[in-house]
Amino acid sequence: MLQMAGVRRQFVKAAMAARFLERDEERALAESWRHRGDEHALHELAAAHMRLVIALAARFRHYGLPIADLIQEGHVGLLEAAARFEPEREVRFSTYATWWIRASIQDYILRNWSIVRGGTSSAQKALFFNLRRLRAKLSREGGPESNASMFQTIALAIGVSPADVELMDTRLSGPDVSLNAPVTDGDSTGQTERVEFLVDDKPLPDETVGEQIDGDRRIVWLREALGVLTERELKIVRERRLAEDAATLEALGSRLGISKERVRQIENRAMEKLRRALSDRTEADAARALVALAV
Repeated sequence: MLQMAGVRRQFVKAAMAARFLERDEERALAESWRHRGDEHALHELAAAHMRLVIALAARFRHYGLPIADLIQEGHVGLLEAAARFEPEREVRFSTYATWWIRASIQDYILRNWSIVRGGTSSAQKALFFNLRRLRAKLSREGGPESNASMFQTIALAIGVSPADVELMDTRLSGPDVSLNAPVTDGDSTGQTERVEFLVDDKPLPDETVGEQIDGDRRIVWLREALGVLTERELKIVRERRLAEDAATLEALGSRLGISKERVRQIENRAMEKLRRALSDRTEADAARALVALAV
């Protein structure tokens, strides 16, 4: 550990000691790398801007991630900037590279700060990285007293909903807790994990399969039983018992050209036929099959 810390200090010291590049020299190195693939030019250009990477990485040190990792990710962003930089646009490389360095560091933080993925949109990223700063600013200026008012103010400033601000504030207020973390009651011999306290209300797999098999069997029985009905009886049963929106006796009678009382009589007769057709099944099985018809 001490050796790693020493290497890191030497790296930072070397980066800070690297000489600044003049505008023309910077452009010449960028052109050499872009047009001729000169890796020596790339190395010199990157080394001269590592102090920029370190400075930007230091701004994000409060997110609990190793500063060495932030610098490494910033270096990736620096190399990406070098690959995309167009010297002919007359823009200083440091100005262009700043965006790529910061974006690379921020993306790394969002991927590793929490096991729960967050900040997938530009607005969410802005909320993640600016929430604490805006809260502190509002507090110093004597802003809204209630959290709801503060969330509303921050939401308007960033362009997200107050619910998003409240959710992000909750996430930033505490660390992740692993479901495999032990829960103790003072007795070190009786440790259990948090996941053991999660309750699943869904039926067991064997119950689900059993219910599915029984359901398929009842469907077959019903189809066989429906075969004993006449065409008109079958139509009435389907309209009254099997349709998602059951037809009224009056509407069905109007369509069939009979009275609603006659529809009721035919329906009752059809249901009695179905009961008799299912009588060779066990009483419990027949009752469960008829449930589908809302008997």
